[in-house]
Amino acid sequence: MSRKPAASAPCIILPVVTAIALMASAQMPEAKSPASRAQLAAYKDVVDRAVSTERIAEFLSHLTAEPHVAASSRNDELARYVHGKWKEFGLEDVTLATYDVLLSFPKSISVELVAPQSLRLKIEEKGYPEDPDTMKPDVGIPYNAYSRSGDITAPLLYANGGNPEDYEWLEKRGIDLKGKIALVRYSSPYSYRGFKALTAEKRGLAGLLIYSDPKEDGETRGPVFPDGPWGPLSHIQRGGIPYDFIYPGDPLTPEWASKPGGRRLSPEEAETLPKIISVPLSAENARPLLEFLDGEIAPPEWQGALPLTYRLSGSQTRVRMRVEMEDPIKSITNVIGCLKGTDHPDEIILVGNHRDAWVYGGVDPSSGTACLLELTRVLGEAKRAGFKPRRTVIFGNWDAEEFTLTGSTEWGEENKEWLKENLVAYINVDSSASGRDFSIQGVPSLIPLVHRALKEVEDPIEKKPVYEVWKAGIISDEGKKEEGRVEPIGSGSDHSVFLNHIGAPALDMSFSGDYGVYHSVYDNYYWMTHFGDPGMLYTAALAKIWAHMIIDLACGTVLPLDFESYAQELQKYLSDWAVKFDPEKKKAATLFALLGNLEKEAARIRPLLFDPEKVQKTDPDILRHINRLLISLERDFTDPAGIPRRPWYKHLIFGARYTYAVLLLPALTEASEAGDEKGVAAAIRNLEKAVAASTAKLEKIRALWKD
Repeated sequence: MSRKPAASAPCIILPVVTAIALMASAQMPEAKSPASRAQLAAYKDVVDRAVSTERIAEFLSHLTAEPHVAASSRNDELARYVHGKWKEFGLEDVTLATYDVLLSFPKSISVELVAPQSLRLKIEEKGYPEDPDTMKPDVGIPYNAYSRSGDITAPLLYANGGNPEDYEWLEKRGIDLKGKIALVRYSSPYSYRGFKALTAEKRGLAGLLIYSDPKEDGETRGPVFPDGPWGPLSHIQRGGIPYDFIYPGDPLTPEWASKPGGRRLSPEEAETLPKIISVPLSAENARPLLEFLDGEIAPPEWQGALPLTYRLSGSQTRVRMRVEMEDPIKSITNVIGCLKGTDHPDEIILVGNHRDAWVYGGVDPSSGTACLLELTRVLGEAKRAGFKPRRTVIFGNWDAEEFTLTGSTEWGEENKEWLKENLVAYINVDSSASGRDFSIQGVPSLIPLVHRALKEVEDPIEKKPVYEVWKAGIISDEGKKEEGRVEPIGSGSDHSVFLNHIGAPALDMSFSGDYGVYHSVYDNYYWMTHFGDPGMLYTAALAKIWAHMIIDLACGTVLPLDFESYAQELQKYLSDWAVKFDPEKKKAATLFALLGNLEKEAARIRPLLFDPEKVQKTDPDILRHINRLLISLERDFTDPAGIPRRPWYKHLIFGARYTYAVLLLPALTEASEAGDEKGVAAAIRNLEKAVAASTAKLEKIRALWKD
């Protein structure tokens, strides 16, 4: 059931940047001449020459100097640091946007083997003299946020990745799950830890222990920290386990902002709060637990890389879990700044990264925050050199992302009506670089924007355009060559509220590589400067790519949103669905035909969108109308009622599975997998309406252009 604010809830007050944008639009100068390619190239050249690897390293060093979990004094201090830097760099209307949200912290955690022997696990990570940050005593207790408190003693079983098929297999072997404690691996295959918690909860398990096996991210992959990028046996992946695949943000305020004095659900009403006890462990912690299991040998594909035989259960093996959590309402702080547009200040380009980390956050998120700081610094320099974006660029440094995408979600929910009207696109960088391989997920209308930026920025080591290196591909873990492409985008980072809830085009990008210390104490400055991005070369390259995208979106006379690419990708998504659920293409015959029409109509207007000479011949008022239609097109692919059973998620094309994997055509796919023929028919009708509405707008754009 969709939960919305009661009629008596206080009105949402927009942040200062909203008022500024609206005020500026009232004083808006006459439309300038169309931006030429030479002007855009000049802006990009200023940015490229200004990007400094030394400044990025300075930012990263400061950001990672101390642990900075959300709501900590250090994280609040870093909010003020970003605020001060943005004012120094020349951003306008720099403000702090605060929200009071439900967070989760450990008071005490213990896990002990009580039978057949007594052994209390030491849940901490080993320190290394080579990296003094790992020796500090104030890194906090490793924990799973939003775990339930409790004290339980129960038999232990090993359940591979803790996914539904794993428990089904165990039950078929006659192993009773009720009241047991399950020990599961993070990546076998990967699934979000919150999905593991929900799956265990539904199966009647009493407790959940999640550990990192060296087969996935440790010594079997290569040299381990401090000698290499992979995780040592003691590394622990912290993280939240809320069910934010139902809705992200403050668990107590779904679909509305968590402001002081506002309406809140009780914890018992919140659908996203787990009811199971969960603790993260290292492989070092898991080893003695696995050694005392004496039951049936696990199948070969369940065997990990610890030097033992992995078994399913133990005749006497019992474990005690004691977890005492506190779940306070705490204040979190987003930092917001902008560069105001000259011609169209009410049209918004939004870019962002989160600031909070589980510990030091060398890669996640501090490499991205350092990149964001450098981006704003060089755009500030460009502004002083004459750069004037036609559209307003808003920068967001979000808080509490690690808990449940909280800061961005609350800001997006607070401003959703204004954003629905004005947001052109959101570009996210969660982490900038953990290696040299460029990866990107996004909405297809932004594909030409991506390609252009990648062709313009040089790979710092290969000395050729990033585009060429990306398209040449990389060798995957399975030994396959994977050519670079803009992958479909789901949830899992700060773009979610802007894409999945509001319906704006979104991207999330990074350079990636061997990264085995995720959410651990070892994800820090030492790891980044030795393995992730020595010399900050790829973080600098990403800052340039980011800036080029912003310049094209903010300065182009016509928005570079390509619905021909969108239509082509949609046809691929629907064809992939049909292979499984409609091989004769009878159910979706009309939808396929409509997508063909969408592609044809989009191809007809492509010259207007991507040919500056044609744009120069078009009346500015018509161009303004065309841009407004383009902004609204992505919204056509949303359903105000949301997808069934998860109404917060509104997008009809891009969703997320409970595992966090991308879920394409979410309402249609979930209904098909459930065998719900009425749901399938309803989902197809909604998609037909969405495609028809988009095609009609493209036809209107073509008519305006010809007039």
